[in-house]
Formats: sequence, structure tokens, C-alpha cells
Amino acid sequence: MDAEAVELTIAELDGGRVRSAEPRAEGWQVNEWVKKAILLYFRLRQMETIDVGPFHYRDKIPLKAGLVEAGVRVVPPAVARYGSHLAEGVILMPSYVNIGAHVGSGTMVDTWATVGSCAQVGAGVHLAGGVGIGGVLEPLQARPVIVEDNCFIGSRSIVTEGVLVREGAVLGAHVVLTATTPIIDVTSGEPIEHRGEVPPRAIVIPGSRAKRFPAGDYQVATGLIIGWRSARTDEKVSLNDALREHGVAT
Repeated sequence: MDAEAVELTIAELDGGRVRSAEPRAEGWQVNEWVKKAILLYFRLRQMETIDVGPFHYRDKIPLKAGLVEAGVRVVPPAVARYGSHLAEGVILMPSYVNIGAHVGSGTMVDTWATVGSCAQVGAGVHLAGGVGIGGVLEPLQARPVIVEDNCFIGSRSIVTEGVLVREGAVLGAHVVLTATTPIIDVTSGEPIEHRGEVPPRAIVIPGSRAKRFPAGDYQVATGLIIGWRSARTDEKVSLNDALREHGVAT
């Protein structure tokens, strides 16, 4: 991939015309060539000083521009890097969105939340204060974290290692999910275990279970599915109702 192709790919990423991962009929597909272009872009760029009013930055990647035309709100000192895409109606409180990330329309990225490189965040999502959405560039085939439409990710939650949070799911405060974290449905008579994927409309809180080690039995972190968002009520209302009904901290 030559320099001109790299620059064009990053411009297309910035405008949302290509994505590092995208939904297909058969599921989410990683576009390795896009991630490769991002890595090459770092090699092509030189360090530069960026002055933004009283703020001074020194980096290889420019800050995102064209916010008025994009119809987004970015509250100082929030940072979105060039090569990330913010769809119309996105609000960034003081937060960070890395190159290659895609943030869907009407999504709120709240204070000190971070959206890592190539992460995919859908429309109508709320990332509450201090949420960490992990990023990934290498290996090229690795799936980034994906948060589908209309999800709520509670304060200080962390989602990493390509976890897929399906549409309408709710994570309570302090939920930590990696590719190997057990996500246990405890809503029926027998536990049902998921890994790497939160089912649609699931309501998840932090949990733990005992695991035996050579030094003894210790508690390890899990997610617990304690309920499901109702499809019969309006999304905005059902979210608040679900949190109250199940006692989920946000």
C-alpha cells in the first residue's frame, strides 16, 4: 500500500465511508486492510505541535476537524483524533476517541470515557463516565470491541479484547469484560454461560465465582445477566425502568 493509498484510506475512515470492522449478513467482518493503513499512517507521519487555544499537543496524528459540518458537539478538552468517525449528533464530553474508531449517531461519550483504536460504537449508545472501550490494531485479524446500537455502558465499566456487546444491552457500573470473562445468565433455573459476547438486551452486573488455585480457593470476576430489557416500552423509558427494577448501579 503506497502513501497515497494510505492517506486516502484514513480520509475515508475519518468521513465514515470505510470502517475497520463492519456488520454483514453473516456477522461482523474485520477489514484488515484498513487496520494496515492505520499502522502505515503512523510511519508516514512526523511529530508536530498542535495549538488549540490554551491547549498544546505534540503528536503524529492531527486532531479531528469539520465538527460543525459533521453536526457533533465536542466539549473541551475532549480529543478525537483524525481518522476516527463521529456521526451526526454525537456528543463528546471531556473524553478520548482514537484513530479508526467509529461512533454512531446520537451517541454520548461521557466524561473521561475512552474509545480505543478501531472500536465500533453504535447509534444511540451511552458510554457513562470513565468507561473504557478497548482498542486493537494488531494482529490485523483481531476483532475490535463492538458495542451495537442502543446500549448503555455504566460508569467505570471496561470492555476489551474484542468483546461484542449486542444491541440494547445494559452493563451496570464497574462491569469488566474480556474475551475470557464468563458472562453468566442467572435468570433461569440453571446458569447459562457466555464468553466474548453479551446477548441482545441483557442487563449485566459485576459478579464473581470461586475458582481453585494451588494456593487455595479465590473469587474471580464474572458478569451476571440478571434480567432483560423489555421490548414493549420505549427505549429511553425502558432503560431507566430496567435499571430501577433490577437495582443496577449506573
